[in-house]
Amino acid sequence: MVYSGMVMITKGTIRKFVGLMLVLGQCFGVTMLYAKVPVKLALIPENPRPGEPVTLGMTVETLGDEALFQAVLTNAQGQRLSKASFFNLTVDKEGASLKVAILAVPSTARPGSASIQVEHEGRSIVKIDLTIANRSFGSEEIPLDQANTDLRTLQDPQKTAEAVVLWGILSRTGTAVYTSGPFTAPVTSTRRTSFFGDRRIFMYADGSRAASIHAGIDYGVPRGTEVRACAAGKVVLARSRIVTGNSVIIEHLPGIYSLYYHLDHITVPEGVMVSGGTVLGQSGATGLATGPHLHWEIRVAGENTDPDAFVSRPILDKDALLGKIN
Repeated sequence: MVYSGMVMITKGTIRKFVGLMLVLGQCFGVTMLYAKVPVKLALIPENPRPGEPVTLGMTVETLGDEALFQAVLTNAQGQRLSKASFFNLTVDKEGASLKVAILAVPSTARPGSASIQVEHEGRSIVKIDLTIANRSFGSEEIPLDQANTDLRTLQDPQKTAEAVVLWGILSRTGTAVYTSGPFTAPVTSTRRTSFFGDRRIFMYADGSRAASIHAGIDYGVPRGTEVRACAAGKVVLARSRIVTGNSVIIEHLPGIYSLYYHLDHITVPEGVMVSGGTVLGQSGATGLATGPHLHWEIRVAGENTDPDAFVSRPILDKDALLGKIN
């Protein structure tokens, strides 16, 4: 026995304490926070930029498949930047699975050291370090006429109700995996009139101004241009909305949705499954628009995310994840 002041500590207590505090090992920058849960992690990419998605693969030996896990991105100051739930991804013909979470680095995140903590039922069990790379965004001023000024500024119960429906969809995390990527652009044109992450100033008709961040990519295409699904998925919204006009939203992966705004008209109903390349409608200028264009957006666990990142690489690269873990 060991005595410390008036406190008696047994050898068994010491062993339990050491067992909880030991670092069981480091794997790709992984730090164990709860020693009784052997965990291996893989992160792609390891140095994401603001606005980019991050794919986290995980194997857990001692907790069941139905256990609840979340991945939480935290900066060096301990602020929680974003989070996402894990889902099971089948990796071989025998049915073996990998737990995967896809979360986004917010476009407003500062570059520097950060980490992703894995939480199980509210307890942090492991973390992996990463570095958020530098990135600069463009800026633009957008003059609005009186009609578009009113769309942005006037209170409207219908507009509020539509926003509630939208966020109810974007914050929902299912379990279905409809695609693994990479995605493809929804139009063949490469002409862009606004870019992801642009820092915007809306110039209202009365001379006032308001700041905003552009959540997607605007393609400057003529009215009537075919707009196609960027990947396979389920159409979860296909209707007219006050601000975004004729709009389509597709669910591709748990918590991951693509959005298509300002369409001239829609050619798919809600609830149907679509393949990558399926025509969703034609581009237009409905809703808050200063001219014909397509606004294309991708949301990850509710966070606006750079669509170009989904085009440049498969978001679910099983071989790469397994290679890093093993």
